[in-house]
Amino acid sequence: MNNSLSTFLGSGTFDLFALVNLVLSAIWYLWAVRRARIVGSWNPWRTCAFLLGLTLLAFVYLGPVPAWSHTFFWAHMTQHLVVMMAAAPLLVLGAPTTLWFRASSSASRRRWVIPILRSRTVRWLTDPILTWIVFAVALVGMHFTGFYNWALVNHDADYFLEQPIYLIAAFLFYFPLIGSNLQPKRPTHGFRLASLALMMIPEAITGAVIYFAPVILYPAFDRARPFGLHAMSDQQLSGALMWALVMVVDSGWMMLAASEWFTNEERAGRRVDREIRQEHVREMMFE
Repeated sequence: MNNSLSTFLGSGTFDLFALVNLVLSAIWYLWAVRRARIVGSWNPWRTCAFLLGLTLLAFVYLGPVPAWSHTFFWAHMTQHLVVMMAAAPLLVLGAPTTLWFRASSSASRRRWVIPILRSRTVRWLTDPILTWIVFAVALVGMHFTGFYNWALVNHDADYFLEQPIYLIAAFLFYFPLIGSNLQPKRPTHGFRLASLALMMIPEAITGAVIYFAPVILYPAFDRARPFGLHAMSDQQLSGALMWALVMVVDSGWMMLAASEWFTNEERAGRRVDREIRQEHVREMMFE
């Protein structure tokens, strides 16, 4: 067991493409935070969320997990789950579009930021119905077509198609549902909760099918392994990870959306109370 663990941890993948993009993203975000603080304030929790999202991406794109992701199904599944269920929503909570607006000059806002945020393309990309469909299709379609096994045996397909598609689809899905990003139109709080709840259906189905499958679904994993579970047990573990963990994680994001709903209603209630008090004061002045 110790030899297996040391072998696993002793392996690593140095992906220059992923490393450069993660570092540049962190540099841009911290630079933008500094700019935003010059003209106003910026919630440090947003910064923590964004940097934690980048850290999780580094965990699954660099180091031992990607090094073994084409040998063990559970390692590959861990990549997908971390990207889709944790890293992407954390990046959304970092409010990068709001930060972009805050850090931009007045001229840049008028010329670039506002027109882009109000554009038909952004409105289309942030439509919650479309983003739900895209995320569900990416999740189910990739696992139950020949694409998944093809990506496992094709390095470029994995790194430049599969992984980016999962990240982008998840980011777009969570974008209109949680956090405080500037966008053309946000769905109601009830819709956000319903969307998060309904996404559990394709996630649970995918995990259950993988877990209960009587045969090896992906031939790329059906080969000799230096250590660890054999292919069928590995597949069942991977299905169980998706089936169980996503229910727990998504419940957490639903609780966050519910909390945002409650906070919004509380603010609206306080605003109405202030208006009532002001109206009462005006009535007393004219008595």
